[in-house]
Amino acid sequence: MESTHFPKPDRTWSDEDLVEACLQGNQQAWIAIVAKYKNLVYSAPMKYRMSPQDAADIFQEVWVDLHAELKNLRDHGALRGWLFSVAIHKCYQWKRRRAREMGARPDPFEREPASREPLFPEWKEKAERSQFLRDTIAALPERCRRMVEMLFFQDPPLPYAEVARQLGLAEGSIGFIRARCLRRLREDLERGGF
Repeated sequence: MESTHFPKPDRTWSDEDLVEACLQGNQQAWIAIVAKYKNLVYSAPMKYRMSPQDAADIFQEVWVDLHAELKNLRDHGALRGWLFSVAIHKCYQWKRRRAREMGARPDPFEREPASREPLFPEWKEKAERSQFLRDTIAALPERCRRMVEMLFFQDPPLPYAEVARQLGLAEGSIGFIRARCLRRLREDLERGGF
């Protein structure tokens, strides 16, 4: 791969490909990694009920750590778990620091986890399932992906007339196309073990 021209990666690239492209200097690959995993990383501070400012600080710290450690990741396919573990530990450290600042006495039974496993296994599973759902939606064909996002991820959901206008479709065809897209999404999720 030339150092001056890189293909434009997107969220559908594998983690291995994105990390390798980042290591070769592809800034678009870095943007794609952040886009792919921003919700996963941000879910940790939300679990700790941090203020938006504290959550933004943790979010930024995780990405700074990844940038510094990217070349040391042994298994590029383990990126998701690495990000999740680092986010959890940053939150844990934040919680302890905050308790000290407020003058709380340390709990003698509370220690830094010995392993890098997340503190909330059921939450980890839920966050990973959410990430898998986002990845599967991102891999849908463009029209289906956009339709699913407009109908199910907008708050409030867009009316059929607006979805039809934005996608250049007849309003009467939205229900049929939506059903086909959801069937495709369900099949892809089932194939992935969701």
